[in-house]
Amino acid sequence: MEPELVALADSGARALVGAMGTDAWAEVRTRVTHLFSGAYGGTEPPQLPDASGTVASSFAVRLLWQLKLHELLEREPRAADPLRAILDEIPPRPVPTRPVPTRPVEPVGGVHNTVAGGTQGSVVQAASIGTVTVHTSAYAETLLDPQGWPQAEDVDRIALGVRPTYRRDGRSLPPYVARDRDEELLSAMTHARSHGGLVLVLGEPFTGKSRTALEAMAQGFAGFRVFAPASGADLRGLPALLHGRPGRHLVWLDDLDGHLGEGGLEPRLLDRLTGLRVVVLATMRDDAYDEHRHTPHGRVLDLAHTVELGHEWSPAERERLALRAGVEADPRLTAAVCSSGPEGVPAYLALAPLLWEEWWRARRAERHPRGHALVRAALDLARCGLDGPLPMSLLLKVHEGYADVDGMDRESMEDALAWATERRHGLLRLLVRVTGDTWRAAPFLVEAAARQEELPAVDGQVWGCALEVARTDGAYDYKEIAVGAHAAFHRAAEAGDSTALHNLGLLAESLGELADAEGWFRRAADAGQTQSAGRLGRMLAERGAGKEAEPFLEIAAEAGDAEAATLLGRLLRDRAERWLRAGMGGGSPEAAHRLGDLLLGSGDEDDALACYIEAIDAGYPQVAASFARLGLLWNDREEAEVWFRRAADAGDWQAQMTLRHTLGPRRRVEDAERELRESAEEDKPLAAANLGVLLEMRGRPDEARTWHLKAYETGDPYGAFRLAELHKKDGETAEAQAWYRKAADMGHPGAERALGESPDATVVDD
Repeated sequence: MEPELVALADSGARALVGAMGTDAWAEVRTRVTHLFSGAYGGTEPPQLPDASGTVASSFAVRLLWQLKLHELLEREPRAADPLRAILDEIPPRPVPTRPVPTRPVEPVGGVHNTVAGGTQGSVVQAASIGTVTVHTSAYAETLLDPQGWPQAEDVDRIALGVRPTYRRDGRSLPPYVARDRDEELLSAMTHARSHGGLVLVLGEPFTGKSRTALEAMAQGFAGFRVFAPASGADLRGLPALLHGRPGRHLVWLDDLDGHLGEGGLEPRLLDRLTGLRVVVLATMRDDAYDEHRHTPHGRVLDLAHTVELGHEWSPAERERLALRAGVEADPRLTAAVCSSGPEGVPAYLALAPLLWEEWWRARRAERHPRGHALVRAALDLARCGLDGPLPMSLLLKVHEGYADVDGMDRESMEDALAWATERRHGLLRLLVRVTGDTWRAAPFLVEAAARQEELPAVDGQVWGCALEVARTDGAYDYKEIAVGAHAAFHRAAEAGDSTALHNLGLLAESLGELADAEGWFRRAADAGQTQSAGRLGRMLAERGAGKEAEPFLEIAAEAGDAEAATLLGRLLRDRAERWLRAGMGGGSPEAAHRLGDLLLGSGDEDDALACYIEAIDAGYPQVAASFARLGLLWNDREEAEVWFRRAADAGDWQAQMTLRHTLGPRRRVEDAERELRESAEEDKPLAAANLGVLLEMRGRPDEARTWHLKAYETGDPYGAFRLAELHKKDGETAEAQAWYRKAADMGHPGAERALGESPDATVVDD
């Protein structure tokens, strides 16, 4: 609905309530009823609110009129002009006149007595009496002239005890939402308006006691002068001060327990104020009420009309909150609709700014930097779109990455978690446990983060974690999270962050947008991101552009990227093979020799032999050691020794070592077992299965099983494969199949062949 119509509904409600109880009301109500009937056509128009004519009841019906007029104008915007015509003809409300103070008449004659220090009882004046100074109690100094007290409709609610929320458009308080107990409160205050007396609003902290009471006061006690003494002020001079004063007065005592005791409110003082038809409106916490209820200075509580407010709002109150939020378009009320819980709307609105400040200031090294970072991790992930339960392991991983938070090493994880999860004011936590070891940031923090300029943008590392979670957790829409990540990375990249360029590449690659990914990685690599050079090199190599990939892979490899170094080696090996073949084809025996070594290293023994023979035929003696190693592989020890000796005599020290150790006296089996057992007991990789094989070779299969089982349990699939082979040898087919299955699941190619799951599946018997 147009803002102009919203404003008309609000001003119209005020005007109609103001007309109640006047001579014009009957005609005004009839015209408004006709206006509603016309807008609703043949259907039954809604029941319109009414009141008995008292000012106190106007508070209850003004909001109802506002909602009805809002519905009318939303249903039929053309009703605006007729409504304005009705409102323009409502006579203005009479403005209460204020008594004009009169200047005291100067006495006739020579009596010139001066009274200083205030008045107390009667003062006798006579010509023979000089200056008289009356020393009164301290309370007289605190009781200002009632004519200077503010009127009920003009009081500053925050100055009188209402806790502020965050400001919007200069307003520190959102519009008031009617509570279920308002009618009871208005009834009590209507009685007090007529007869005087004490009305007490009870409730736990942050239930909205002060706001509810002051709204009722502002709406139902227009023209009343309001006195709000400080806690502990002496109130005994009030009856004398107000006696004979024109107009009506109201005493506001927020946190009544601060106004009990000596000089405070007690039955006799309340009786004197009631006799003057003074209204005393007060608030009090439940625990304070219980504490003072049966004490001598708390006897005045027996004389109060009490109205209790609770934390949790009823469905009817929440419905009114939603309607009010829609009418006023106040984001504070909208946030309360969406995010407030059992703590209640007043607590949500009042505590949120306080707790945000507490959390933000905790980032300092001398306060709770680790606790701050832990909460920030949950908050930032929620800002990324992960609004569900978050495992503590994820929060721990993310919170360690905040380089701008100093001093985390000074606070233990236990202290940080205790601080983050502490219930503030018995109501709200910064970090909320969901189930088990999963957590989320408090909703008020997430809502407040959107308007806090000092909060840094979510770091790329956090976005990366959020994307990884969204990729594997079906509760989240990965593409939706990716949209937010792309926008964040793009803003950072435009600001000159080259890491953001890399992140954009990773994001595009995860979405299958390979051309875009390659472009982002290239820009990032040009900006000095070595990790981007590695990613770009891999992409180029995968699409067959190996030569173009090599310089990027080399940049990454020199920066310590092992995978890039490995891929570069493979590419260079392939290029080396191609050019060595060309060299051998051109008649180079050295090329034939080196190509043979390259092929032998990759297991191609036949082609390696052909290369070595070509070098030998060309009379190339440097091939001797290589040819000898191939002979050892084929168990031709005698000829191998001949070739090794040729190489050794030519100065090849590796050939000399081979003659000494490999072709010398054979090592004792016991020495090999001892060395393997030491390695296996030290949990060195692959050692347990190797020891098991040696034990099998020595005819000790039962002992071998123990080491094969240990190999399997420590992640070596060869252990499972050898257990399968032993079961197969013993004719235990089912057990053998089970162990083959385990080995195959761990990636052992021999097990896959045994199960027929490999393209070249052939079962090889021992």
